[in-house]
Amino acid sequence: MNNQGISYHPLPKIELHVHLDCCLSFEAVQKLDPACNFETYQTKFVGPAKCADLNEYLSFAMHAIALMQSKEQLALVTNDLIDQLEADNVIYAEIRFAPFLHIKDGLQPREVVETVLNEVTQRCASGKIKLGVILCTLRSFPVELSLATVELIALYRDMGIVGFDIAGDESGYALQNHLPAFLKAKSYGIPITAHSGEALGAQSVAETMRLLDPDRIGHGTRSFEDDVVLNEIINKRIHLEVCPASNVQTNVIDRLSDHPVTTFKKKGVSFGINTDGRTICDTTLNKEWEALSQTFGWGLAEWYEASMNAIDHAFTDYETKSFMRHKVQMAYNEALK
Repeated sequence: MNNQGISYHPLPKIELHVHLDCCLSFEAVQKLDPACNFETYQTKFVGPAKCADLNEYLSFAMHAIALMQSKEQLALVTNDLIDQLEADNVIYAEIRFAPFLHIKDGLQPREVVETVLNEVTQRCASGKIKLGVILCTLRSFPVELSLATVELIALYRDMGIVGFDIAGDESGYALQNHLPAFLKAKSYGIPITAHSGEALGAQSVAETMRLLDPDRIGHGTRSFEDDVVLNEIINKRIHLEVCPASNVQTNVIDRLSDHPVTTFKKKGVSFGINTDGRTICDTTLNKEWEALSQTFGWGLAEWYEASMNAIDHAFTDYETKSFMRHKVQMAYNEALK
């Protein structure tokens, strides 16, 4: 397979790491806040090319979260993100959010989850896209909220909730505090992903694997700094949800050409490519694919492998995975003609 004359836009894509509160389009924000002009949107919702650190990056999400406090707002934002996914020709995505960030104006956590799930269910019924939802806790949350999030997942697993994640400031809050919630999730058989190896180095990834025993790791970028950690990821068949543009923006790496995706590929690490926060990063999955193709010379073979890796590690059932594999295989066969 080669990449000569190939347009990646029509190829089916899988996205496993995308935050609902980091992806509000200008059109969506204008509907939620008509007073917001494009200049204000660019200042408040879109991050700079280089943030000082992860915390500065996360600060841009707070403006979005303020506009996601009612059922109507949550429904609009959910549909807005799904529109973006469909524009990227994403055939399967797992959308993640922390329900306890959306109760400031009186919504109950169940109402938050049900509102998002209702929109997801309706959009899946169209047949254009398949979706799952991951509920997040944050490192800054008390363990009681993490435990409550796990109970929400258990309550709505039959309605489209597919996994549990921990996000937030990796360097400022101990992972150990949330261990009871992850043990509870494990006892329920809930698939686990966890942000790690982003603000801190390979030893943070090692700690995440030791304490949480995750199925996937969000980012995991700095795991390349330690071969022992990288080998453990490989041996445990942990999938990395790689987010290149985000990693450049948060200074995990200086520039895209420094990204360890080539190391991951050479060593046989399972990884897929994701946007993380489409608005904050000013990116799309099509942009991510084009940038990596131009930077590293990736072609159809690399994208086929990354897509199949993501399918293998998606938090979904055998039937959905079979559907995705068939769609991807058919599209790549057509692209090779």
